[in-house]
Amino acid sequence: MTADSRLLADDLLRFIRDRIPLARAMDLRLHGYGPDGLVLAAPLAPNVNDKGCAFGGSLASLMTLAGWALVELELERRGEDCDVFVGDSHVRYLEPVWEDFHAAARLAEGADFATFFDTLAERGKARIDVRCEVPGRGGRPAATLEARFVAKRRAGAQ
Repeated sequence: MTADSRLLADDLLRFIRDRIPLARAMDLRLHGYGPDGLVLAAPLAPNVNDKGCAFGGSLASLMTLAGWALVELELERRGEDCDVFVGDSHVRYLEPVWEDFHAAARLAEGADFATFFDTLAERGKARIDVRCEVPGRGGRPAATLEARFVAKRRAGAQ
């Protein structure tokens, strides 16, 4: 991760924790950011359910925030002033998570930022598909999220 990318990612994490109370309560942390994607992490303790494993809502929230942050950071990196929304998502819970966890977000197969930014330039809005995963045991995912994120230029943005 370059120094500039790290600063952008750190600033975005601070923004998320300041503006989204759930992220602060989850004790959300940046685990990594680079050309292959973005990884957010959270400790089990504030995200535990009545069975002692990670609460499903925390898993879904962490994956959603990781996907949103991946798109938001790319927009910021390119100087675009946009609002980013979740347009659609599908979560699968595949096995319980019994320890601190992280969610890795990357573009879905067939999605690319070049097309996304071309569409944004042409229409002032664009959408992109992202895949997120919380790793489980044996190299299998414990949870997955497939989501479409929509970016819209803010009023007055060029």
